[in-house]
Amino acid sequence: MQHSPGFLSLVTDAKSRVRELNLAAARARLVANPEAVLLDVREESEWAAGHAVEAQHLGKGIFERDLETKFPAKDRELILYCGGGFRSALTADAAQKMGYACVWSLDGGYKAMVAAGWPMTR
Repeated sequence: MQHSPGFLSLVTDAKSRVRELNLAAARARLVANPEAVLLDVREESEWAAGHAVEAQHLGKGIFERDLETKFPAKDRELILYCGGGFRSALTADAAQKMGYACVWSLDGGYKAMVAAGWPMTR
């Protein structure tokens, strides 16, 4: 997907403040911490088309509004993914600004997960 310069600038800025994980590291963190949440931040239609088996959904459009209600413990580990790793960086940045201490953005997102054979469902 071709992204606009303004969007890429926002993502680059957010990525300067967030931590990213590759797939292997994300899998390891989910195994090591059963309380960690794999959180899909894509749109509802993307979620409905397919998502990681163990994922929960909180779309970017309502992320800031509903995050504290869905996950009130701000020390809960959150691993966020989107289609390719850009929106998850933006939402990870927002979560950190809201006081969440252990937030990750999954580099490569859903596309990388599918390519690697991560278990998916609809």
